[in-house]
This record gives sequence, C-alpha cells and structure tokens, in this order.
Amino acid sequence: MHVLSAAEWRPLAEAHAARVDDLVGPHLARRAGQVRHPVHDFLFTYYSQRPAQLRRWHPGHGVALEDATEHAGLKGYGGDPVAVTEAYVASQRPLLDQLHTLLAATAARAPQLGCFGLHEWAMVHRADRVPGGTRHDRPLRLGQEGTDAVVESHRIACSHFDAYRFFTPSARPLNQLRPGRDDRPAFEQPGCLHAGMDLYKHAFRLTPMIPSELVADCFELARDIRVLDMRAAPYDLTDLGYSPVRIETAEGKREYVEAQRAFAERGAPLRARLLAECERLLALVPEPV
Repeated sequence: MHVLSAAEWRPLAEAHAARVDDLVGPHLARRAGQVRHPVHDFLFTYYSQRPAQLRRWHPGHGVALEDATEHAGLKGYGGDPVAVTEAYVASQRPLLDQLHTLLAATAARAPQLGCFGLHEWAMVHRADRVPGGTRHDRPLRLGQEGTDAVVESHRIACSHFDAYRFFTPSARPLNQLRPGRDDRPAFEQPGCLHAGMDLYKHAFRLTPMIPSELVADCFELARDIRVLDMRAAPYDLTDLGYSPVRIETAEGKREYVEAQRAFAERGAPLRARLLAECERLLALVPEPV
C-alpha cells in the first residue's frame, strides 16, 4: 500500500476537480437555467454518474491517504490512513469479471467502420407513425420522408444493444444483427461509437477502485464522440453550431469513417488501461469456489 500525505494528495485532488469543472461547467450552467441540450445532456442522462461524483477524486485501490476525513465515509473506504479496502474489491468480483469479459472481447475484434452512424437514423425511421415521434425536439435535416429513404437504402448492422433497442419497430427488422442485453461480449466491437462512449460508463462503475484520472480521460472521449454521433444523426443542429456529417453522401461517409477510425484508435489505450485495472483488481480476490 502506497501512502500519500495530505500535502501530496490534496494538489492531485484539486487538479482533478479543476479539470472536471472545465468539462462540466457548461452543462451545470444550462441545468441551472433549465436549458436542454440535445448533444451533451446525454452524458448526464443516459450515463448515471452525476457531475459531483465525477469531480470527486479517488486514487484507486493500493493508495492510502493521510488526513482524508472526507474520504473516510465514502463507499469502499476504510482504515487509517484511509484506503479502498480489499473487502470492497472482493465484493465487486462479479462486476470485475463482467467488465473484464466485455472489454477483452471488444478489444480482440478489429474495428468495423461501415455503420455510418445509421443507428440514430433507425431511431427515427417512420417516427411520424410512432407515439412520441422523434427522440429529440429537433427538425430532421431531410424531413421524415427523406430520412426514411436513407434508412431503407442502406445496410444497417448495429452491434450495440443500447442503440439497437431504441430502433423504431419498423427499423428493427432492417438491422442485420440482433444484439441483446445479455450477450454484449458476442457483439461489441471497438469501431462502434457507443462502445467508445461506454468506456466512461465502465470506468465510473469501477470507482473508487481505479484512479479518477482514468475516469476523466474516458469522460473526455465520450464527450468528443457524442459530438460526432449527433453531427452524423438526422437532426438539424446548425443553430447550435454543429455542422452535419452528411452520411447520406459519399463525402459524408468518408468524413464519418475517418473520424470513427480516429476515435477507435483513441479509445484503444483507454480500453487497455481499464482491462489492466480489472486484471490487477481480480488478482487481489480469490475466484469463487
């Protein structure tokens, strides 16, 4: 166990909080004014971690903190100096096994880069015939008829269950894959934008066992991917400053694939770091008999 004095760990915690404040400040300002944002609200609605939780610094298991009364009452901590306990890590073995399996399976696959973000289009296919209509209160760039034509003229192969499950009833049969809630390791692949964004979810689910710097790195990736995800979506977001990636055109497809490849490359080392953390933590606890 590595022990940090207050003089050593407090500057780390303050630097982390300042970094997160820069990342979430615009969201908090909008929330205070009750202003919704179709791009960035997703990071705080679909993902359940609150900004205050993201802001709180954790050193991860293996580091103890002197004079850290603010950590002493937090989930997973104990002892003096305070640290994440091995008992807590042992209690998280099912989660660690689950995430290790998913991360390893995803990392072992080659990125598939030909989906063109059509999952967002499939979520509004024939939305004028669905109760509730579109998922966002935004106009469709091509109108309903043009949007439907794009969906119906493309091959759709969405591998991510949490995108596929929001397809409209008319679009679900058009998907060439049938990902399910419980078979994610059989489908997820590193080129998928949602698999890249979900690295943030995996990271905060491992809190406080892993360093908060890794969680913040994953959040930044998710934030940036989300922008591409919505720029390539069928909605008109130009008034918010987002130019569309027109995936219905050859040029737009090239632009999307180039950005998708860059995010897959950026996500690979983060996925590897999360996988290494899972393996490090699993080594601490015995396998169930």
